[in-house]
Amino acid sequence: MTGEFLGYHSEWNLGSPGGWDYQRITQEIGKAVWKRLSEEILLKEDLDFDHPLLHPVSGFVEMLEDAYQKLEGKNPGIIAVMAEEETLSDVIENSNLVDHLNRLPGLKGVLIAPHQLELKGGQVSYQGQKVGLIFMDFNTNVLLDLHRKYNLKPVLKAVGEGRIINPRGTEPVNSKGVFEVLTDPDKTAFFHAETVKRTPWTRQFYPRKTTARNGEEISDLVAWTRKNWDHLVLKPERGYSGKGVKVGGIHADKDDIIESALRSGDYIVQEKIPLDLWGEIMPELEKETGTIGLKQFQTDFRCLFGSKKLLGFLGRFGGVPTNVGSGGGVQPLAVVKENANTGEITERINKTIYRSGYDIISEIALYQDQLALKNHFTYLLGPIKIALRPRLIKNSQMKVLEEYCRGVWEDCLVLEKMWMTGNLGIRMEIDPEEMAIIRSQPWKGSDAIFASDGLFSFGAHVQ
Repeated sequence: MTGEFLGYHSEWNLGSPGGWDYQRITQEIGKAVWKRLSEEILLKEDLDFDHPLLHPVSGFVEMLEDAYQKLEGKNPGIIAVMAEEETLSDVIENSNLVDHLNRLPGLKGVLIAPHQLELKGGQVSYQGQKVGLIFMDFNTNVLLDLHRKYNLKPVLKAVGEGRIINPRGTEPVNSKGVFEVLTDPDKTAFFHAETVKRTPWTRQFYPRKTTARNGEEISDLVAWTRKNWDHLVLKPERGYSGKGVKVGGIHADKDDIIESALRSGDYIVQEKIPLDLWGEIMPELEKETGTIGLKQFQTDFRCLFGSKKLLGFLGRFGGVPTNVGSGGGVQPLAVVKENANTGEITERINKTIYRSGYDIISEIALYQDQLALKNHFTYLLGPIKIALRPRLIKNSQMKVLEEYCRGVWEDCLVLEKMWMTGNLGIRMEIDPEEMAIIRSQPWKGSDAIFASDGLFSFGAHVQ
């Protein structure tokens, strides 16, 4: 499968996507583990772990430097990485980002909580020095909550001056509800065909009439959802980390799920993508029995991109949904030659690991965990789970993904224009104070890092 990939995006993150440095760490650990596997169980596949798109933090840092220079020219100064106070010591990729920024000539990176900013001589400052740019690792609703608590006038001034990455104006099209617009038969012509093709049918979930993907009328969406539950998913419109996601065929208590979603009032219903398409077989240590199994996992492929280029990827795997915060893990990625068959290579790797015996593989898994701890690559009580084998992709597929991401960026601009002119056509319940913050920093295509989370196959999905 050259230059092609299958599947759908499950959601976009235009607010403050992460994973850009997690993948760099995963690549370094994955490469070391692959070397150990190759030596001990004679895995001889030709894999490249070092492609620039497998280290997305590099492109992200370049984008931040460029955005800073648009505001401050070549003048030295500060780029702040801003996160909620309780996460400052826990989120390793934010502290690593500061280290990356400190390697840029003339620039200083600092990791701060929002209330640590100050106004000095009318300028947004930190410890007496002007702050030229801020990467904000939380969304606008969180900013508003913190502002009510701390009176964050310096942060709001930075928003109004266009110093926040991502711009707060991305928030109205950051809801999963915008997928309804992309799958509305009357509006699909406004968007790239590739974007529409990869968008699961989606509707905001409340008692209403609407249409199916083929344009057929649904007279009662709630009753229709109950009848078709095994083929659907319910998700919070502005949720994260898999919280509140319910999947038909897996979560069976549909009546309670539907009633809970209606009470919440901020859910979408979405068609479920076939499990075999977004799953791969992977070796898994069964510690209780001292054996190795071959188990199907969900695979999630995050594309990270900006206005000018694709920055790179993040590979995740786990149960449903795949997310580090809900028990999932990360997966190394590796590039294979164009004439290679990713499915066949994946199967060979799986079988070789499976046949190697528990003792050998458990030692290598322990080595993997030790590398994770050494890199402070942890979540809550232990090392982040890392797949034993990499996910495989070709250069031609990455080229197609680059075009796909360019289309998503342009389509987000269309969605923003539709919102600003009142033509989006979906419900949008945003706190008036939050909306004031959003309107003070419109996006309009300015520098940002976007993520599209894809349930994609590059040729190794379950057949």
